[in-house]
Amino acid sequence: MKKNIGILILSISVLILLIAALFLKNNNEQYMNTKEAKQIVSLVQEQYKKEKQWKTKDYSIENPNIIVNPYGNSPLTALILFETENEVSPKVIVQGKDELSTYSHTFKKSKKHYLSIYGLYAEKENTVSIEYEEEGNVIQKELKIKTDKLPEDMILPTDVKSNKKKLTNDLYFYTPSSIGYTCAYDVNGDVRWYLNNYALWKIDRLENGHLLVSTERLINSPYYMTGLYEMDLLGKIYTEFNLEGGYHHDYYEMENGNLLVASDDFNNEDGTVEDYIVELDRTTGKIIKTFDLKDILNMEDGKSENWISYDWFHNNSVWYDKKTNSITLSGRHQDAVINVDYKSGKLNWILGDSTNWSKEYQKYFFKPIGDNFEWQWSQHAAMITPEGYVFLLDNGNNKSKIKEEYVSAENSYTRGVMYKIDTKNMTIEQVWEYGKERGSEFYSPYISDVDYLKENHYIVHSGGIVYVDGKNFNQPAGFGKDATLVSDTVELLDDEIIFELKLPTNTYRVEKMSLYNEKEEFKLGEAKRLGSLGQTELEKQKFSPFLSVKEMDKEYKSHNIEITKEIDRLVVKGKFQRKTEVKIVLYRNMNLKYYDIIVSKKPYTALCVDLFTEEEDKEGINVTKYINEAGLIGKYSIYIEIDGILYNTEEYVEF
Repeated sequence: MKKNIGILILSISVLILLIAALFLKNNNEQYMNTKEAKQIVSLVQEQYKKEKQWKTKDYSIENPNIIVNPYGNSPLTALILFETENEVSPKVIVQGKDELSTYSHTFKKSKKHYLSIYGLYAEKENTVSIEYEEEGNVIQKELKIKTDKLPEDMILPTDVKSNKKKLTNDLYFYTPSSIGYTCAYDVNGDVRWYLNNYALWKIDRLENGHLLVSTERLINSPYYMTGLYEMDLLGKIYTEFNLEGGYHHDYYEMENGNLLVASDDFNNEDGTVEDYIVELDRTTGKIIKTFDLKDILNMEDGKSENWISYDWFHNNSVWYDKKTNSITLSGRHQDAVINVDYKSGKLNWILGDSTNWSKEYQKYFFKPIGDNFEWQWSQHAAMITPEGYVFLLDNGNNKSKIKEEYVSAENSYTRGVMYKIDTKNMTIEQVWEYGKERGSEFYSPYISDVDYLKENHYIVHSGGIVYVDGKNFNQPAGFGKDATLVSDTVELLDDEIIFELKLPTNTYRVEKMSLYNEKEEFKLGEAKRLGSLGQTELEKQKFSPFLSVKEMDKEYKSHNIEITKEIDRLVVKGKFQRKTEVKIVLYRNMNLKYYDIIVSKKPYTALCVDLFTEEEDKEGINVTKYINEAGLIGKYSIYIEIDGILYNTEEYVEF
């Protein structure tokens, strides 16, 4: 009897689906919609097309092929192509304003030459010299390379101080907070490199000499990116790493080449973010290890003023220490730096004020010893130095977990601070700091960075200074109207300031790096695309065959719906009022796939508090839905359902 009922239910379900599919089919003139969704060409697709057009043949040192901004995303670079009869090793010199702004590099021996030229000035006829020895003769050639002007919204320094007797010709690479470009300034404050595609979070050089930066593609708002690009300064991408949980804030290259990445688990039951670390296999792009901080800490403990249920930890840094085989993480919203055993995933220690933490965690906290000790607050960029010290950026928010004892923004300060810890006796001693003496002018309530260059040689970057109505503000830029922003970067050698650069904006991180790297090697060829964004969840519901299919009318067009196809996903954008029920329907071979569009400022979780302004409630908000290619193949007609009305977009997408 049960078997017969099951067969009957299955038959009815199949019949409903068939009727629904036939209904859709009959409401369209053709089986498939005729207009293909607009294709967005990715950076990795575009670069390979460009390379196919480049030639070295018929070009010599006397008449080289010079391509400025060869990949279209790094305007202050060029590629010089030519051939020689014998294998030679060319040296290039990019002339600067002085010795510390002039750069040189010697390339490996070859007959076919692809010379990467970095560090050109904008809107200038740059002088680039090439020299090499061939058959006992020294060949020299001076070239002029003209560049375009900087973008109008490029951020330029307001103040630069350089002690050139103690500096090298390395550059200072910045990543933006909300506006600006990923760029590099020289010791004079001149822009010598930048990317014109949006890249967020950390920028650093890998062991092989390449850079590792975020992709320009969002996986979820407000700032979770699809993954990472391994690239050179020309803008050539060698590998794109895609992660199902995306990437934010920080990564760390391990000795085996794998990447520890601050990621997310958007499908977790608690609907939380920024509490998930993954180890990415560099050769396959697969996730081989995960650390879920909800399994390590109590979400309700150690709350700071910025604590929110869905972003309870807010991890903003990742650091692996080989000596202790452990991972150090920075939880801004618990004012806590934690250290976790890499092998077992168990908690080793917590650095911070133990106020408001449960009894079970008290044993993991350190006891301060020595004079002039202060805890850190809302910290960033925690690392372990070669000496075994904990080095971090103490933002200094409130300087207490007790509301009645909060220190105001105008009386606060941000500092780089170094702690010596004793994990056997669980004691902690403050051994170095910079920034307290600067007072509130150096106060950043968010973002910012420290860098360890060598012993007694550090960078302290207060990148999120905010003023509202002329007074220090205690929240990130964007929370206050008409805010004045400042980024202040200080390089210290033996406690002496040898470099300082101020910008009229907020910037996330700074890395001091050379322009050229001996290990870097330019190669032609297609970029590898590793990893996956995962399969987009389908709506679980019974499909009705009696939906009315309408053509696009005034109501549909009022939502400004835009449909595009990226290399690995369908992207649907639109503007909707809160509580509007919106679905994307993909139709193929009498099969229907329904995907919800959640009208929310934070669509990655339905559990978060969604604060709409009065204007947003009235006018609606812009939302985006990504449908990944995983699980999809072939052509699909695209329909949009808005509050139960199904619209034919007349477009199709092919996976």
